[in-house]
Amino acid sequence: MLKIDDLKVNYGGIQAVKGISLEVSENEIVTLIGANGAGKSTILRTVSGLVKPSEGSVTFNGDEITGSSPYEIVSKGITLVPEGRKVFPDLTVLENLKIGAYLRKDNIKPDLEWVYDLFPKLKERSWQPAGTMSGGEQQMLAVGRALMSRPKLMMMDEPSLGLAPLIVKDIFDIIKEIMRQGVTILLIEQNANMALQTANRAYVLETGLITMEGKGTELLNDEGIRKAYLG
Repeated sequence: MLKIDDLKVNYGGIQAVKGISLEVSENEIVTLIGANGAGKSTILRTVSGLVKPSEGSVTFNGDEITGSSPYEIVSKGITLVPEGRKVFPDLTVLENLKIGAYLRKDNIKPDLEWVYDLFPKLKERSWQPAGTMSGGEQQMLAVGRALMSRPKLMMMDEPSLGLAPLIVKDIFDIIKEIMRQGVTILLIEQNANMALQTANRAYVLETGLITMEGKGTELLNDEGIRKAYLG
């Protein structure tokens, strides 16, 4: 579904991504793990069209999307749940969800009900300003907003950041349910243990390079990975 080939990205004079290649197939969860500054978020931002690569290519379902605008990339079926949630605090839950469907001209009501089924709290609080909600509720809203574009591929940047352990478990249960309902997921996550338990496949990034790849369960049991990322 998604293919990244020899991708290089520069920030000023710094090469943040140094020629990585990876693939995400339909109906799987793929995770990228690595330390802060390894280049994980840069990869998602490049796929999203927010950052332009210096070299390499990104294709989605066979179409070249390298350098396309964020608008074009969302219209093709890729959406991003950004790090830090980035909900619109002064708008209501419902208004935030409708913003996620801004490119759509069809009836969004079935998808709104789908999001409410996944996150009943959002339905209860549909008229509440998003900025008054807890961090966990805002993360649910950020995921729901991304789903409103009816994506084929959803990319998630640190969905568990700053959340209590119980809420983290809920979020990862929802991630698995979203995949079961037909949305492919590319996930960046500092909580390597949860990410590897959840993902079908994983890539390890170190200073802009992929150093390991394999099934999530294989990497979870790898001694080097355990020492470096699982404590």
